[in-house]
Amino acid sequence: MASDSDSQSRRALLFSGHMIDAPGRSRPRFPPALEAAVDTAIRSVVDRLQPSGDDVAICSGACGGDLLFAEAVLDRGVPIRMYLPFDEATFLDTSVNFANARWAERFHVVARKAQRFIAPDMLGRLHDGADPFERTNQWMLDEALRLGSEGVSFVCVWNGEGGDGPGGTKHMIDTIRARNGEVNWIDIRTL
Repeated sequence: MASDSDSQSRRALLFSGHMIDAPGRSRPRFPPALEAAVDTAIRSVVDRLQPSGDDVAICSGACGGDLLFAEAVLDRGVPIRMYLPFDEATFLDTSVNFANARWAERFHVVARKAQRFIAPDMLGRLHDGADPFERTNQWMLDEALRLGSEGVSFVCVWNGEGGDGPGGTKHMIDTIRARNGEVNWIDIRTL
């Protein structure tokens, strides 16, 4: 799977974070009213990290943090790799379309500019009992560690709590820290 361009010296910017809350979410985590504040916070972290076109950005494509991060790094000319746990139509149904049509439009703009990787195509069928989001998070982390010969800078938008399921942001933070990676935590509770 590795190509010559994968082996150059560069830093990997890895992102994980909350999606915009679905309408009626019982316990708000990323209410739509915080979109501008989260966008500003992500752009501030990206600006501080000063990535270049020699680096690589890795994320998924969910509405909220993923797409805000993707837009921020693309604006700085950083190539982006988008990892999806399902085919694009299924992913849009599970992780984008519940918000509003604007998020689907933004997904398509980012997806056209990204190198896309679809888990079932690249990793094969999901084993019984396995979580597709956990598998994709682990895959993104493995890719960041492989591609980031100059290190991994992890950027996350997180409320400091466990997620709605396995393989969430906390898992990524713990794994990056265990490998002495850089964690740039945007605590959504403070925005």
